[in-house]
Amino acid sequence: MVQIELELCSGCGLCTKDCPLECIVVEEKKAVIGEGCSSCGVCTQVCPRGAAKKVVEQVVGVVTCASCPIQCEIQEGFTGACRRYTNKNGKLIRNRFLVTEVSESVKQPHEISWPLISAIGAGTEYPDPRPAPYIVQGSRGGIEVITVVTEAPLSYSGVKVKIDTNFHIGEEGAKVRRDGRVVGIVDTEEYGSKILSLGGANLLTGKTGMIVARTIVDMANRQSVSLEVDGGRELTLQVGHHPVIDGQTDITMRVGCGSATVGLFAHHLKDVVDEAIILDHHVIGLLSEHRAGEEVGMTYSGVTPNGRKSTRGRYFGEHGVGWGGTDIFEPRQAIKAIDMTLARPGMIILVTETTARQAALFEVLPNGDVSEITLTEPVKQVVALIHNNCEPARVSALYTGGTGGSARAGVTMLPIELTRAVHRGEVRLTIGGAPAMLLPGGGINFMADVEKVIAADAFSWVPTPATVAPVEYTMLRSTFERIGGHLAQIRQLTQILE
Repeated sequence: MVQIELELCSGCGLCTKDCPLECIVVEEKKAVIGEGCSSCGVCTQVCPRGAAKKVVEQVVGVVTCASCPIQCEIQEGFTGACRRYTNKNGKLIRNRFLVTEVSESVKQPHEISWPLISAIGAGTEYPDPRPAPYIVQGSRGGIEVITVVTEAPLSYSGVKVKIDTNFHIGEEGAKVRRDGRVVGIVDTEEYGSKILSLGGANLLTGKTGMIVARTIVDMANRQSVSLEVDGGRELTLQVGHHPVIDGQTDITMRVGCGSATVGLFAHHLKDVVDEAIILDHHVIGLLSEHRAGEEVGMTYSGVTPNGRKSTRGRYFGEHGVGWGGTDIFEPRQAIKAIDMTLARPGMIILVTETTARQAALFEVLPNGDVSEITLTEPVKQVVALIHNNCEPARVSALYTGGTGGSARAGVTMLPIELTRAVHRGEVRLTIGGAPAMLLPGGGINFMADVEKVIAADAFSWVPTPATVAPVEYTMLRSTFERIGGHLAQIRQLTQILE
């Protein structure tokens, strides 16, 4: 078990934040080991002062779990660190039933496109030479199909988090932290979205590996996670929900960049205004100068927007938390200059953003300045049209992993043949029933949409540290035989379903 040397404990709280069992309590600012300690070693690894130490102590009824290298010593009535198994009367019992029904939505016409059963609840066989917990055979259209399932501990894993928002969250490459500890980085932006890369082999095996593993699993299990970006924003993210940035919920994803918005709605805009500036942190659109404006019969108005010119009607914006994700907070700031040799008094200029949540209307004065006026009903209708063509802002995530190493051992005696068969499409890899996209090149590296996994709590973690993912390999029986599969371990699907 584990003991805390109180004179060494500073009460920093790291052990209570990381303990997967929540068996540690704090009394008078000192950590104390409570009931249920499985000697998983998390607290001994994270304690900066060495106050937590393993001790040899015989406890009646303890069962050593062999499902991963940690080998938790699980007391009667308690779970191990990963919470997958409970000691019930001296036997380790999986805490959830095996999920055998696979949703119709993931089924495809091809016989091997979806698993016979899922790996959720299958458990893990460890060490590697053991066959997977379930090797199941069934018939589809008279063809014998095999599915091999296991809950695989993966040190090579992470999540790619997609945040649909215009708000600037931080510079690309900035570190992302949870409870002050690094769990990932801000990745390159994709169309209309910010991307976080959380986890990965280096962070999982680093000093913050425990909280990294927990963060990956919480995100993949669609739990709410609070993060901070160095030099950037505080984020509260939950897959399938709106992102919350610095306490502000973002509701709408932009319809396109400013240039794209001009192109999409030029026909509508030219009938209600003389000029439109669509603010965007990537490309600000200027209606009359844009090729789309010319296409609908407009000529350049003489207005210059606040941005760095790229090409006709397209200007680069600056990141921020203002209108359109720019550094512009007052709509008047969007108008940099007006050339009165081209413009005319009374000309109407619309300033809005790619989500059209905010809009302002200006009239050009004889001296080249502008005065804000009330939005007209026709302008309001076009602004509403832009807004109604936007999608909801939401958080989504791809679980990423690598099963090209020892995770193959439970399937076959010839690991290279499994890898080759997966890349040839002869073996279909799924993650909790969700289709997996294979990365090209060597190994079995994949990405899977966590919202397509058939249960919201399909992932777990162990204090090696690693994440535990439900992995299914589905193939024809003839393929299983050819790649050196564990034929002696095959069980009929009907036996599993009984």
